[in-house]
Parts: sequence; C-alpha cells; structure tokens
Amino acid sequence: MSFELPQEVEETRKRAREFALREFTKDLIDHYDETEEYPDEIRKKVFDAGFITIENPWNMLVAMEEFCRVDPGIGLSTLASVFGSEILLLYGTEEQKEKYLYPTLKGEKISAVAVTEPGAGSDVAGISSRLEKTDRGWILNGHKMFITNGTVADHYYLLARSAPPPSKEKRHHGLTLAIVERKWRGVNPVKLKGKLGMRATDTAEITFENVEVPNENIVGEEGKGFYIIMTFFNISRVYVAAQSVGTAQGILDLLLEYLSTKPASFREMEYVQFALAEMSALIEAARNITYKAATKVFSFNPDPALTSMAKYYAAEIANQVANTAFKIVGMEASGTKLEKLYRDAKITEIWEGTSEIEKLVISRMILKRIQEAK
Repeated sequence: MSFELPQEVEETRKRAREFALREFTKDLIDHYDETEEYPDEIRKKVFDAGFITIENPWNMLVAMEEFCRVDPGIGLSTLASVFGSEILLLYGTEEQKEKYLYPTLKGEKISAVAVTEPGAGSDVAGISSRLEKTDRGWILNGHKMFITNGTVADHYYLLARSAPPPSKEKRHHGLTLAIVERKWRGVNPVKLKGKLGMRATDTAEITFENVEVPNENIVGEEGKGFYIIMTFFNISRVYVAAQSVGTAQGILDLLLEYLSTKPASFREMEYVQFALAEMSALIEAARNITYKAATKVFSFNPDPALTSMAKYYAAEIANQVANTAFKIVGMEASGTKLEKLYRDAKITEIWEGTSEIEKLVISRMILKRIQEAK
C-alpha cells in the first residue's frame, strides 16, 4: 500500500500553495472578512490557473487543502463555484450538461446545491419544499436556508418533495431533484450577513414562489432525488474533510510562527511541547483518513462510513487544534489571523452533515455490516 500521492498531484499541491500565498494577501483576506463580499476576481484567477477540474478530483482535493491552509473563506469560495457539478456528471442528461455543467466547469457560470431548509437541515427527508406536476412541467414552492453561493449562483440543484412519502419509515421516498435558475420569476435569494466565520463565502436564504420548472430540468428519476443527494454527499464530504485538514494545518503554521518569536524557555515548556506533538499527530491522522476516504470515492467505490469518519474526524480535529492554539497564544490571538481561522473552523462541524449526523451514519453502517455478516 502506497502512502504517497502521484507526482502530478504533489506538483498541483505545490502550485496551489504558491498561488494562495501570492494571491490571498492579508489586505484581501481582511477585506472579504469585513465586507463579506464574494471574491469573484480571485475565483476567475483560480480557473485561469487550472485548479478547478472535477475530471481530476485529486488535484481539486489538494488545492482545497492548501487554499484553506492560507485562508478557508477565500479558498472555499473559489473552489466551490462548481458546487454540485458531480450531480450532473453522474446523473444529468447530455442536454443538461451542455446547458449547465460545461459552462460551469469553464468558469462561465456558478452553481449551488439547495437542500437545507429552516426546519430541515440534517434531516434531509424532512424537507417541505414542494414540486407539483402540471401539464407544462412543475411548479416549485418552498424555502431554503444557508445555501452556499445562494445570491451569486446562476443555478441551483434543488431537492423538493414531489409526492407524499408512502410511510413514516420511507420518508426519503418521493423527493425529486431539479435544476432551478436564480433569475427565474419567483426565485428570491437574500444574502445572509454577520456570520461567525467563512465570511468570504456567499450564503443565502431563498424563497421560491410558484416557480415554473420545465420537465427537462428534472435530474435523474422522479422521486429518487434523495439517493442522488446522498451519493453527492459521499463526494462533497471528502472535500469538507480536506478543508478541515487545511484549516488545521494553517492554524498550526500560525502557532509555530508565533512560537518562533518567543524565548526558548517558553517553547520548551512541557505543555507547549506536548500540545505541538498532539496537534501534529492529529492533523496527520485526519489527513490520512481523508485521503483513504477520497481514494474510495475517486475510484467509484465509496464507503459511506469511511467518508463520514473522514468528515467528522477532520472537522473535530480542526476545532480541537484551534482551541489548543488559542490556549497557548491567549489574548494575543485576539484580532489576529489565528482568531479568524478559529472562527472559520467552526462551520466544518456543521455543513455537509453535522458531526452528530456523521456519527449516526457511521454507526448505522457498522451495525448493517454486522447484520449482513450473520
């Protein structure tokens, strides 16, 4: 078993690191954190540099890690401009790919995934947005919340209920995935401001009022949208894990930089040395489980339990590392980049499935395997 990534991927990592250090300047990081504007100009530079390519997901993964190591907000905003593209890559018709996927992969359009609702976040089967069939297509009514790219995306991959569930145990049945364009009549996105972290990312609340959706914009089989979204989450969660690993590494970088300015007696304190050793080991463990999960996903053999382990563990480690670094630096961290990464790390425990949901997925898969082995 090899623990080394191909040379091409490592070269991409090096380029991504150099790009982020050059382009994500302190002034820009501070600007986007304060104004919460979307970094569209940097997004275009990322495309021009060739970092966004879902045909080679390993390159995207290491770019995510290295970008978030320098600044998670800008890093995620630029790479997540193709958010949800794997849905069309796997389930879209050729017409859908021509109209929505290929322009997005060229940087001409921005995509988003609209699943979360005010009353249904982790409980995907509990969403209440509705798609009602008509003679001409579908009518969409509903309310989505915390949608990444919500006010800047050209289109959303949206999950809504198209039929009542056959039973309480099968609430995940009767959900359909549709492509909805932001500029259609009845689509009303509102930017959410004042977030704790990741303030360079665009996040929105969106209402849909009698939106007409043509039949050709339904993705995959009607009523099977839940399964499509779960397949997508198996992919997207490894990227969130990489985001967490990069953020944790960036925090450790800042801590080491801080310690280099302190007397040797401070660096040699047992608490500080133990903390550095633990943080380094935890980050390396998170990176390894992330790469193992990604290997399964990228070879079309995903392991949902392993993917959830990677997402859960890496997110927990990012926050643990942030907390430990803050304890060492103390009040001197206030208002610094370390404080910003501390704020940015928190969301990794929430989006793409909270840590609690990931634990449920892991336990259910383990119990299922035990049952199947009998």
